[in-house]
Parts: sequence; structure tokens; C-alpha cells
Amino acid sequence: MADVAPVLAQDMFAQGLALHQAGQLADAERIYQRILAVEPKHFDSLHLLGVIFMQRGDPAAAVRQISAALQVTPHHILALNNRGNALQQLREFGAALENYDRALSVRPDYVEALINRGATLTELKRYDEALSSYDRAIAIRADVAEAHSNRGNVLSALGRHDEALASFARALALRPDYAPAYYNRGNVLHALKRYHDAAASYDRALAIYPDYTDALTNRGVTLHALKRNAEALASFEHALALDPDNVEALTNRGVTLNALERYEEALASYDRALALDPEHADALTNRGVALHQLRQFDGALASYDRALTLRPDDAEALSNRGHTLHELMRFEESLASCDRAVTLRPDFADAHSNRGNALSALQRFDEALASYSEALALRPEDAKTLSNRGIALHGLGRFDDEMASYARALAVDPDYPEAHFNAGWCRMLRGDFHGWRQYEWRWQGELRRAKRNFAQPLWTHVADAANKTVLLHAEQGFGDTIQFCRYAPLAAELGARVILEVQEPLRGLMQDLPGVAQIVARGEALPDFDLQCPLLSLPLVMGTTLATIPAHVPYLSARPDAAAEWDVLLGPKKRPRIGLAWSGSPLHRNDRNRSIGVGAFSPLLGLDATYVCLQPTISTADADLLRARGDITLFGEKLKTFADTAALIANLDLVIAVDTAVVHLAGALGKPVWVLLPFMPDWRWLLDREDSPWYPTARLFRQDQSRSWDKVVARIAVALRQRFAL
Repeated sequence: MADVAPVLAQDMFAQGLALHQAGQLADAERIYQRILAVEPKHFDSLHLLGVIFMQRGDPAAAVRQISAALQVTPHHILALNNRGNALQQLREFGAALENYDRALSVRPDYVEALINRGATLTELKRYDEALSSYDRAIAIRADVAEAHSNRGNVLSALGRHDEALASFARALALRPDYAPAYYNRGNVLHALKRYHDAAASYDRALAIYPDYTDALTNRGVTLHALKRNAEALASFEHALALDPDNVEALTNRGVTLNALERYEEALASYDRALALDPEHADALTNRGVALHQLRQFDGALASYDRALTLRPDDAEALSNRGHTLHELMRFEESLASCDRAVTLRPDFADAHSNRGNALSALQRFDEALASYSEALALRPEDAKTLSNRGIALHGLGRFDDEMASYARALAVDPDYPEAHFNAGWCRMLRGDFHGWRQYEWRWQGELRRAKRNFAQPLWTHVADAANKTVLLHAEQGFGDTIQFCRYAPLAAELGARVILEVQEPLRGLMQDLPGVAQIVARGEALPDFDLQCPLLSLPLVMGTTLATIPAHVPYLSARPDAAAEWDVLLGPKKRPRIGLAWSGSPLHRNDRNRSIGVGAFSPLLGLDATYVCLQPTISTADADLLRARGDITLFGEKLKTFADTAALIANLDLVIAVDTAVVHLAGALGKPVWVLLPFMPDWRWLLDREDSPWYPTARLFRQDQSRSWDKVVARIAVALRQRFAL
């Protein structure tokens, strides 16, 4: 009886092996287990049971089982190789390498172990050793396609791309249906930016193996590079249908959705990827891009910062972080982030461009131009950088060069909205009101999210307004609404019934605007209308030129009863009453250049006048200084709306203010207003003149090239003494 068990075991093993080879893993496993119940040290059953565990995707169990087999036969090269494969799946590369080396010590010409050893060394980034392992395998057996294909991957990692392509070609000559070789070849072609060839190579791989998820994913990346984003998205969706938890497919799907401006969906894709792999730096960086586009800048910054804790030297994350800090108007920090990016990666055009933006915002225009030049040397046909370069030239007053830079941008991309818009701005600053047409590009650029999508057509021709109800609607700041509501009476004169939609704080002020049939506050239900037009498009509709600006003032007025109440609050008039406004909204993109602290007005306050603050809100620093001085009258919460401010201004002799809505209000009321302007002002103030064609009662006090506010205030002090004999 002692000899029966081994014979039976051998017969049963033959059955189990046949079932195993037929893919009937459960039946084979049962037979191997029955053999081991009789003969616990049956090597082949122990070994092949481990192989079944591998085939089922349980490499940890496979390692345990094959290790038991190797206790029976320690030098079995096939078992050593398979245990190495299981350890490699567990990413225990050092232990895997030891198993392959043990197998090769028994049989130095064992090609499978040499190939697997090369794959493990590749994972360890020991590329020269990996290449040597593949070369040994090929020297022994030159007809193994896998060895040539994997060798190509190592050559690619070493930057030897042409040799890599030759290696893939050899693999495919040996095995024309070898999908991994087409896939690997596609990866190298992508790295070489031969995107059309790369896409074709991935397509060949997918023709052989349609459910090849890695090929679908990388094909999507290549199609995105070719700007074939709809096809790229379909490729990622196919990959995710096969493998919903594919982090790379989810991340790159997000990148493509970003390119399609489907930012909410992109964000969801990144969030899915990060739920699976919270430390995926690329997903975090690209998530920051989506949040930036959604104008969730604080969230974008947090995402970049998380990515940088994982990869502190990621130049792309640093550059993008600089871009977001710029939007948050944290320009010094933006510059520091971009400086790190260009130090780490001097050939990164985006980082040089973003650095130029930060320097331009800091009014370091010459340095900004140098940074843009670096970016353009790397990427000459970059419309965005060329347009931003124009802004820096604008800051220096080099207007012809500025316009030439926009022209270069538009030669690259004739529909680039920012270049059109900036060119229109420059034209209007110089008094060329042909710029109104280019100013319309704001709706494709910076204001595209604010564009109103009405069913009613845009009013574009003067003659169309007759006997029609026309909605004129505010679009930007309070000052813009006050300045351009002057066109409402003109629309009424053309025979239109005018509905004017304004921001709620302006509703009361606008009630008596001539020619307006109905005032509506933004957000309220709109009545029926036939045509519509944003307020800042009206000069284009009306064909306004510098000579035909409708400048009759006042076109707004304060309510007499409200003005009388303010007269009482101001007290008996013993000296000139002068209103002051020294800062605007800190959210305004140019606030850094237009606003000053109340302390800058100190040279005026010693003059014998009654000074009144016209600002409803005051910074903490200014409030502390005002309390300490006590020579500016504050009304604070009494200035609830612009109608209140208008009634107060009606009692003043003069308004002195930086470029804020207060200036427009005083000008529209026909009140004398002195405006402090930065060296490079907003387009509406034009250049080199002390008057304004928009507001006949305005006098302009401009910074000189020193950009000193002290000099401006000193000139105003002299003018005050002259005007009021102070």
C-alpha cells in the first residue's frame, strides 16, 4: 500500500495539469489540493497551485504557495522565476530580483528569467543593468519578441529613442500581432512628439486587442495633444468602461475635459482619481487648473500646494500656482513661485510667461519684457505671451510696440480675444474710438462668463430701435454704469422704449434719468423687450467718436429733499466743502495702481476747508488714522446707496478722488471733480490732457513717470489754494 499513493498522485496530477492548461482553474485546484492531502510535499502541485493563485490575481498567496514548493525543491528554476513574478506584482522588486538571480545561477541561459530580471531592473530605474539583461537574453535567443519590446522601453528611458524604435521594429518583425510592442512604440513616438505616428501605433495595438486599457488611455493622451479632444475623451471613456478605477485614465480624462472647457466634469474626474490615489500629484496639479478656470482660486492654490508637498520640484505645479496667486493679486508670492519654476526648468515657456505677468503687475515692466522674451524664444508662436507682452509695453507707454505685439499675437491666432480687447483698449486710450469694435471681444475673453444669453437679439444698428422696447443692461462696475447710462436718453430719442437694468445700489440714483421708461435692479424679473444691449456696447451702436461723446451734464441728479437733509447734517457752511475718496474696491484688478491711503491726502488737510469722506467703506488702517486725525467728517453707514452719496455731493463745492465710481457720480451730477490718475490710466481718461471729454467739470491730475502720488497731491494743494484763496 505504501507505493500506491505516489502512483495515484501522478495520475491525478496529469488530470489536474490538463484541466489547468484548459483554463479550468477551479477543477485543477481541487485536484492539486487532493494530491497535497495525500502527499503534502508534492512539488508540482504546490508550485502549480501557486501559479493558479497568480492567475486569479492573488500574488501574496502565490508567493506563500510557491515558497512551500521551493522548500521541497530549492533550485527549481521555473518556481524561482514564478515566485519572482509574484513578488514583482507585489512591487517587492528587490526580492523579485533575488529570485531571478537564483534561477540564473542554476541556469545562466534561462531566457525567461533574464527578461523578467530586465523588467524588475527597469522598475528599479537601473536601466543600464536592465539593458544588459535584455541583451543577454537576445544573444541567447534572438527570436523572442518580448525581449526586443522591453529592451525598447529601456532604451527609451535612457533617451535613446531611435534605438528604441528599432528594437520595437524587430519585435514586430518577429511577431506582427504583438500588441504591447505597438503600445510601447506609441509611447516613444509620443515622447518624440510624433503624435500622428503615435496615434497610429496605438490604433494598431487596439486592432489586435480592443480592450487594451493602457493603449486606450495613452491613445487619449496623444489625441489630446493633437487637439482631437472629442476623440480623446471617447478613448478615455472606453478605458474607464473596462476599468472604472483606472487613475491615469481618470486624470487624463480630466485634462481633456479641461481643454473642452467642461471644468465641473473635469473636477469630478480628478476627484474620482484622488479618491483612489490621494497622493497622485498630476491629478492634484490638474485639479488646481480646473478650480482656477472655475475662479475658485483658493481651492486651486490648496490643490497646487498639496501637489508640491508630494513633488516639491514640480515646475508645472509651481508655475500654475504662480498664475493663481496672480489672480489673487498676491503678486510678490506669484513671482517667487514662478522664479522657482524657471530655476528648476529653464526651458519651461509657461513659467517664463507667468513670471512676466507677475513682474508686469508689480510694474517692473522692463523685467517683465525680458521674461516674455525668454518665453517667446522657447515658443515663438504663443499668442497669449505676445498679448501679455503688449500689456507690459503699455505700462511703459510704448504704444506702437504694444500694438505691434498684439498684431503678432493675432497673426498667430486671429481670434485670440485678449489681443483684440487689449488692442481696442490701447486705441481708445489714444483717442481712436475705432477701438470700440475690438472692445467687443471682451465677451469672448475676460467677461465671457458674465455674458448674458438673451433670446432677444443684440441691438447693433441705430435705426432698429424705433418703436421697439430696448433693454439696456449694466455689465461691469458701478462707475461704468454711471458713465454709460448717459446713452439711455439717446436711445429714447431714437424712438425706443428704454428699460434700464442696473445694480441694486444704483436703482434710486437712476430713477429720474431722462428717457427711461422703467428701471429694473439686476436679479429681478425682466419685463418683455424686443432688443437688448450691454451699456458699454452703446458707444459702438451710436458710432461715438472723440468729437461726438454725449457730454451734456448733469444727466443725473440728487433728490432735493435728500440734499436738504445732508445740508443740515453738514452744518453751517463756513468754508469750502470738499469731498474725498482715496480708494476703490480692493477686488478691482487695477486697485493696486489707482488707490492710495488717506494719509496721502495729509498735505491737503492743513488747508482751511471742510473735508468729507465719500467712501461707504474704509480699511482698518485708514479708519485708525482718521480717528487719530479727526479732520475728515465721516458719515459711514448713512451712505447706503449711490442716491445718498449723490445727495451729499450736491452740497459740496468740489470732489477730489482717485479713479473710482465717486468720480463718475460727481461728473454725472455736473459737480467739479478733480481726479488723481496713475501714470498709465484707464482708457477713458485718454493721455496728456487735464480735461475729460466725458465730464466737462472734471480736472485730471496725472502721475508723471516717477509714478509718485506725493507729486500729484502737491499739485492739487497748489490748485486748491488758487481756487479757494486758501
